[in-house]
Amino acid sequence: MLANHFQNGMETARHVWSRLPHSEEAELDGVGLSSAADNRNGVESLDYEVIENYAYREEQAHRGKLFVGYNVGLKWFFALLIGIGTGLAAVFINISVENFAGWKFALTFNIIQKSYLAGFLIYILINLALVFSSVYIITEFAPAAAGSGIPEIKGYLNGIDVPGILLFRTLVGKIFGSIGSVGGGLALGKEGPLVHTGACIASLLGQGGSTKYHLSSRWLQGFKSDRDRRDLVTCGCAAGVAAAFRAPVGGVLFALEEVTSWWRSQLMWRVFFTSAIVAVVVRAAMGWCKSGNCGHFGAGGFIIWDISDGQEDYSFEELLPMAVIGVIGGLLGALFNQLTIYVTCWRRNYLHKKGNRVKIYEACIISVITSVISFGLPLLRKCSPCPNTDPDSEIECPRAPGPDGNYVNFYCSKEKEYNDLATIFFNTQDDAIRNLFSANTIHEFSAQSLLAFLVMFYTLAVVTFGTAVPAGQFVPGILIGSTYGRLVGIFTVNHYKKLNIEEGTYALLGAASFLGGSMRMTVSLCVIMVEITNNLKLLPLIMLVLLISKAVGDAFNEGLYEEQAQLRGIPLLESRPKYKMRKMTAREACGNQKVLSLPRVVKVADVVSILRSNKHNGFPVIDHTRNGETLVIGLMLRSHLLVLLQSKIDFQHSPLPCDLSVGARAIRHNFSEFAKPVSSKGISINDIHLSSDDLEMYIDLAPFLNPSPYVVPEDMSLTKVYNLFRQLGLRHIFVVPRASRVIGVITRKDLLIKEESEDSATMELQSTSVRSLCCFTSF
Repeated sequence: MLANHFQNGMETARHVWSRLPHSEEAELDGVGLSSAADNRNGVESLDYEVIENYAYREEQAHRGKLFVGYNVGLKWFFALLIGIGTGLAAVFINISVENFAGWKFALTFNIIQKSYLAGFLIYILINLALVFSSVYIITEFAPAAAGSGIPEIKGYLNGIDVPGILLFRTLVGKIFGSIGSVGGGLALGKEGPLVHTGACIASLLGQGGSTKYHLSSRWLQGFKSDRDRRDLVTCGCAAGVAAAFRAPVGGVLFALEEVTSWWRSQLMWRVFFTSAIVAVVVRAAMGWCKSGNCGHFGAGGFIIWDISDGQEDYSFEELLPMAVIGVIGGLLGALFNQLTIYVTCWRRNYLHKKGNRVKIYEACIISVITSVISFGLPLLRKCSPCPNTDPDSEIECPRAPGPDGNYVNFYCSKEKEYNDLATIFFNTQDDAIRNLFSANTIHEFSAQSLLAFLVMFYTLAVVTFGTAVPAGQFVPGILIGSTYGRLVGIFTVNHYKKLNIEEGTYALLGAASFLGGSMRMTVSLCVIMVEITNNLKLLPLIMLVLLISKAVGDAFNEGLYEEQAQLRGIPLLESRPKYKMRKMTAREACGNQKVLSLPRVVKVADVVSILRSNKHNGFPVIDHTRNGETLVIGLMLRSHLLVLLQSKIDFQHSPLPCDLSVGARAIRHNFSEFAKPVSSKGISINDIHLSSDDLEMYIDLAPFLNPSPYVVPEDMSLTKVYNLFRQLGLRHIFVVPRASRVIGVITRKDLLIKEESEDSATMELQSTSVRSLCCFTSF
């Protein structure tokens, strides 16, 4: 218990909101403090802090080392299942997308041999059907599956519980919606949705499946706390990136750099193991598909742009145009983020609020526009003669339209001609990027074609991002960046007149620069680009353009995922507090609201009244000593109160507190009973039915509250409170007055504890002095 020094303590005690001041538009729930924005968006915090109440301590006392070993083994087994599940989901999505794209281009090409108009109509209708299937699934079945899902998952790992993002139907909608939207030729990718898919698989495995759809297993329900689920979702995110790019190390670094807010070495090992399992599953699937078992699925199925045969070396003179690529990437990336904000706000204010039918119309119209541009624009481009290539070269000119390679013959009057604009426009995005990255293809693309493609595809990417379909921005960003990177490469080749300069190398650097300028990733993106291109020699150049593009982009706005999180009302706590927090104290952040507290023994009717009158998720519990001094004895969560009201087994007739001594009170609750289901909002006060006799009963809250909540003095700077709050993953912090005395001081030596023997439960302090193992102060 925390003894309060002041006489009228509850008049001045305040509590910091579970979401500290970060933006004026998105606020989060607090302790005894209301939040209108919270009620509108349905966003709550997660309880990453371990609630060390009576039930928890009793449960831990009965657990031995065998259970600890079983728990660790179960976590590794779940990491294995997450890797296998995410890898299989990625294989299914890629095979489906490649087959739909292959059938589409094969049918279209066969028809345009007789009539370009008929082929044009068939191409539009196929794309429209695929996109319609995607948007219909999202709007009618799984609305939480729209978008990339990365901002929502980043919010979840930051401590924000966004409703619906980890449901089974969201997983199904993400998988099949991605197949339709990507296969339909929209200017978006499947890599971001794969991250969300991995997170959903991890969450569903952690809770044992889906009880709503009768797909659950009790023996898998080993992790009930938000802390354990957070670790599983982190493994799922890394698995999604590893599956999307075939980049296991990049997946680990992406989870560390971009989405997680808390990290520890034990989690690093499990995340790395999960990514390795994904790599094995994907490679096994690709080996199986090589025998022709997967239809049109081929080398383009999984992203791997091998440019190991590209430019061997670079000169000092080339650093200037490479730095220019970094600047262009920062500018275009920041512009892309800003334009998507404007388009998303306009779409939300004028279109999407009119209902699902408008969302379907919008996606279908964008699909038709995209098909018209990708098919019609190459028709306006004059064909170019095939270059004189080495007979031993694998490059063939011309080729038929479709995901087959460079030098596509599209609407050309002569046999030995190709349409450079159709090579990148009338193609899948993965193969278009492969063509732009290709080596030994100097002068394949004209500057006019690249510029036309850059303008049109950049516009389509801005307009498409935010529609009601699963949409990733990795591959569209790579395609945009590789286009202007190849443009710079053309100018560099013409200026320096050197034969060893490869335009594909500059395309790669452009892709890295745009992603760095838009998403503001550095380390993970650098490793991903190296893994997907299989060229370690370009690592210093990729690092250079990433640093420049990120620095330029940061001068204008925040990263893409941070901006989208703000638009979705997800109040992220960033790694650094705001500058103005240095001049604020914890008391100032609390405001002047009166704290709503509960007595230790409270009447059931009073609990029901308090829960119905507000939406607060935590309440301080107070008691009094014999001399009347006020004591703050802990924190009671709303979810725990609802469990007690629903079970009714802890109701008592007496208003006196119960005896909490060892053996005096039987354990009536399992600690897992207080865990909120991840796939629902948990119990609501409106779901609980109490009789008039029940309302006259009492509950002793002492066995169920958190007796050791985190507390800070009222004059502590808000910067220190912010860092404490974020680094520990807290939901509530008590703000209290200064104490009058100190009963102990803990130093590093007091925390260096070792076990005397394996069978002994006694601990030995490695300290030369005897110190009290109490908190710094007593309030």
